[in-house]
Amino acid sequence: MSGNHEDVSTVASAALRTKALEALLIEKGLITTDVIDTVVRAYEQDIGPLNGAKVVARAWVDPAYKQRLLADGTTAIAELGFGGREGVDMVVLENTPTVHNVVVCTLCSCYPWPVLGLPPSWYKSYAYRARVVREPRVVLREFGLELPEAVEVRVWDSNSDIRYMVLPQRPAGTEHLSEAELIPFVTRDAMIGVARLQAPAVRS
Repeated sequence: MSGNHEDVSTVASAALRTKALEALLIEKGLITTDVIDTVVRAYEQDIGPLNGAKVVARAWVDPAYKQRLLADGTTAIAELGFGGREGVDMVVLENTPTVHNVVVCTLCSCYPWPVLGLPPSWYKSYAYRARVVREPRVVLREFGLELPEAVEVRVWDSNSDIRYMVLPQRPAGTEHLSEAELIPFVTRDAMIGVARLQAPAVRS
């Protein structure tokens, strides 16, 4: 789990400038914290992860695409029109009945923005970055994901060179659904690896 990460001082400086600009806009009455929270939540949970959901749904229904995706994530993802600075080299990890992958960035918050949108606040937190490496099962349990002991947990450390994305297992009971119908089942957390997708009957 070694590799280059984004320069921490640069990331911290950008965060400080962002906070200062946000505070100024709020002080001038040009925007409210509620508006900011709503926009951030949309990009974290809906707009951004929708790209990744489309990638996952295509892989579920198209075995040839899935093979290309696992062999060269960046190129296969670009086939659907997604790419950019934060996704120059993306690796897709397949979850199976015996292997569960989870992604972290131990030093900062390297994240595949083109397919997952903005990183959630917990992904950037020191607690997650430090603990998921040492005690992944405990952390996953705190997210509500209890894995059998027979399932191997693999933790992958994203960095400035390589961004990881998880290809979740297709939920049972979705075999009759089309690619478009599968997209809403795919969640951001499942593509990070801190959740498993549920069958339709369970979700309803």
